[in-house]
Amino acid sequence: KIQTIHSFCAAILRRFPLEAGVAPQFQEMDERTAKLLQQQVLDDMAAGPDRAVVEGLAANFTDVDFDGFIQEIASHRDRFDRDVSPDDIWAWVALEPGFDEAALEGMALRAEDASLLANLTPLMAQGKATDSKNAAKLAVLDMEALSLRDLPVLEDVFLTGAGTKEPFSAKIGSVPTKEVREGPAAHLMPALEDLMRRIERARHLRTALETARKTLALHRFARPFLAEYDRRKQAHGWLDFDDLITRAGRLLNDPGLAAWVLYRLDGGIDHILVDEAQDTSPAQWRVIESLAREFTSGESARSDHARTLFVVGDLKQSIYSFQGADPGEFTRMRDAFDTAFQQVGQAVKPLELEYSFRSARAILDLVDLSLDGAQGLGDKIKHIAFDNERPGRVDLWPIVEKPDAPEGGDWRNPVDMLAPEDAPVLLAQQIAATISDMLETGSIPAKNGGYRPIEPGDIMVLVRRRSDMFHEIIRACKKRNLPIAGADVLRIGGELAVKDITALLAFLATPEDDLSLAAALRSPLLGLSEDDLYHLAHDRGDAYLWAALREGKEAYPNAVEMLDDLRGEADYLRPYDLIERILTRHDGRRRLIARLGPDAEDGIDALLAQALSFERLEVPSLTGFLFWLGAEDVRVKRQMDSAGNQIRVMTVHGAKGLEAPVVFLPDTGPLRSPPRDKTIECGDGRLWRAAKAAAPDVMQRALAAESEKDWEEYMRLLYVAMTRAESWLIVAGAGDMGKPGEGKSWYRIVETGMDAIGASRTDFAGAAGWRFQSGDWGATQAGADDSEQALMPGLPEWAGVHAVIPPSAPAPLVPSKLGGAKAIGAIGDDPATLDDALRYGRQLHRLLEFLPEYPTKDWPRIARDLLAYGEDRASDADAATLLEEARRVLEAPALSEVFAGDALAEVEISSPVDIAGARRLHGVIDRLLIRPDHVLAIDFRTNREVPDSDETVPEGILRQMGAYESALTQVYPDRRIETAILWTKTASLMRLPPGQALRAF
Repeated sequence: KIQTIHSFCAAILRRFPLEAGVAPQFQEMDERTAKLLQQQVLDDMAAGPDRAVVEGLAANFTDVDFDGFIQEIASHRDRFDRDVSPDDIWAWVALEPGFDEAALEGMALRAEDASLLANLTPLMAQGKATDSKNAAKLAVLDMEALSLRDLPVLEDVFLTGAGTKEPFSAKIGSVPTKEVREGPAAHLMPALEDLMRRIERARHLRTALETARKTLALHRFARPFLAEYDRRKQAHGWLDFDDLITRAGRLLNDPGLAAWVLYRLDGGIDHILVDEAQDTSPAQWRVIESLAREFTSGESARSDHARTLFVVGDLKQSIYSFQGADPGEFTRMRDAFDTAFQQVGQAVKPLELEYSFRSARAILDLVDLSLDGAQGLGDKIKHIAFDNERPGRVDLWPIVEKPDAPEGGDWRNPVDMLAPEDAPVLLAQQIAATISDMLETGSIPAKNGGYRPIEPGDIMVLVRRRSDMFHEIIRACKKRNLPIAGADVLRIGGELAVKDITALLAFLATPEDDLSLAAALRSPLLGLSEDDLYHLAHDRGDAYLWAALREGKEAYPNAVEMLDDLRGEADYLRPYDLIERILTRHDGRRRLIARLGPDAEDGIDALLAQALSFERLEVPSLTGFLFWLGAEDVRVKRQMDSAGNQIRVMTVHGAKGLEAPVVFLPDTGPLRSPPRDKTIECGDGRLWRAAKAAAPDVMQRALAAESEKDWEEYMRLLYVAMTRAESWLIVAGAGDMGKPGEGKSWYRIVETGMDAIGASRTDFAGAAGWRFQSGDWGATQAGADDSEQALMPGLPEWAGVHAVIPPSAPAPLVPSKLGGAKAIGAIGDDPATLDDALRYGRQLHRLLEFLPEYPTKDWPRIARDLLAYGEDRASDADAATLLEEARRVLEAPALSEVFAGDALAEVEISSPVDIAGARRLHGVIDRLLIRPDHVLAIDFRTNREVPDSDETVPEGILRQMGAYESALTQVYPDRRIETAILWTKTASLMRLPPGQALRAF
């Protein structure tokens, strides 16, 4: 089985739901559902008994994205799942238990400090400019009684700044200046220096105390919030992505359950292969480690089989720290597996994959030189090109310098858009022009030898983030009519086609919404012009726009007819069906694509998929769908490896695993700190993050380690970007790239590598750059025309023949749907309806399937858990009735063989058949007893009216049993096939005479 770790964990939880404490039919939450549930929990806490902890959190929160903060708390739930005392938090920041503001003030300030400053201030006021400036700051203090309110002023005057070599240290020997210090204030200096030292110490304690107070508010909120969030997920039968990993890991490491679960799993796992191991998070490694533990535990459930663990990973390509990936964990697990296997005498074979089957030698040599000794890339980098003779090329374009700021400028120019002369715009235009020339006259080495023309699909442009440059490159390529695939990630809410459709839906939900109607009228869906809308909306008084449109329906008959039809259906159709009606019945899809281009289709299809997702999770109302859609900025990743013969512009993260003959790297500027969490891991706990200048010492160390990891990942990202290129790598830069030789940006790092490798100076667009190449690249231009015919042969004859479309496979035959009555007479009053009867049957089937696996004393608890969740959940009263009937069946002496340990439950069966046009039969047998000379198939029936004899068994049941008998005859041709019905109401087994069921089938 090839699975993601998430899907594997989901499969484990579905196989062992009771042991894991999850609903047997749990559903996996998407991010939007999780966000909405978190908001509901927060709102209810703010209005309930936990209001104080919400207010405590909000009082310390100064950002705007409170919902994002709540999501962050949920994503780090493992750090908030234990009860934390104030003393614990104080210890995290190196404070004594009980240390508070009064203790801080007592340590920092003394009674004589006020008179000291009162005497010092006038002396400094008579000194030089620096002394005079500091005196003015001190003059605002309350010289009668200093307090903690005065600490910021004292720190500003007597401590160094954040950007100094020794930040926030006492300015002993520099304040006041020498003239004052050794002159009129000389007698005050011993006391002043003592005050400075106390202020320096107080600042460290103050920042630690502020962090501790905020962190205490954080933990006091997080614990009840997460408890209520988990409770509501449990009530709905939901699990989020983090739950899948954590619950599976907890199950596989539970001392009371792990042995049983691993024994059951061990019967089916001989080999584990972990791919992309460098991107595996610690929680995911915990699951893998648990599975592999059995491989080294001596005698296992399948000790007669060879067991193997194969882990594939490259530390140099670990670029997903924002998803929890930790390169250090990769190294730790490698060492742990090495130790574990050696202890049982098994060999561990580390294999280094040095050959590159993708990139040409010139590119690999530059990578080795540029990144030699770089942090975060592991041991010395050394690549060997598999095809050492294939030509390769690297170009380093000159930097497009940042333009001088214009004097004045037109005030009407938008402040959030790049000007035509800005560096990213100019570089984007240069890239588009180069690509255009490549497609017209350029060629590259072919993999089978020779050269071939460059095609759009050969070109990939990689950026670090979807910034202005990203959009400018796409815009510049489209302006030249180059075939480009568009953005690699689709933001559904930002798609014009989606905006047009949702505007129309918003009007249908609220006809008084004039703005939404106006947007819909101007869209391709309704097709009014700007002039039409003006005449319609102008001078209409207090009338709604919809009323004005209906009054003028003679001028816009098609628009009014379409809106009337949709308004008539809006209250009855599900959101998906309503959107499909817009797109199909009213030709909306064709109109949108005709106006916006084929790229619009991706957004339309994504919106339809969102509508289906909404209907699976919520009551399908139009208003609810619009609210649900607006609650999350949904992004859909396009599959750029199947983008067709188009230019691809994408992020380096999105390009991992992809490749292209020609790769552009234009976004090569210095590292910019990524968005930070509001909390940070520091030693034993998770603290509320403070600004760097206000961070206590323990957090300063964590911030420094965080910055170091950012730089290491920045270098790994460069490695991934450079190694996407097969033949031709083009590196460019726009704006500030840092100073040459400092290596503060990708551009300067590659520049240093080009210099070391002996690249030659080459002219690019009128400015000097660098070029390094290997192999015969001269022939790529001169020989392009001659080789084109050889490399573009005519299509073979079979390519012009229409393929025969095979007929669709017929639907399988399902035994339970063969027709015929399934009960004697009508459904009675217990249960009252057919749906209730079917639900009762499913509930009882579930109990009869699972209860035999547990001791009798545990049946009430197991039954309660089995019937508590999902569509077939039962009330307490119904659950008691069901358990009573199940117990009567399971404890019946005559039925002991049916529920013995060797009986098989819920047996899936499939066999060939030729009935009613079907080719195969698929069914599930409730209980199967396999004996040396015969096989007995048993079907559970919960009918309230039980037949007196086999002669009065309903026809539909006989047909179903006949289907089982027919299938089993093919599976066991040498054994006698018997069938029987277990009537749960009477706890009796009715064996059917030979041939009776088969004749009905």
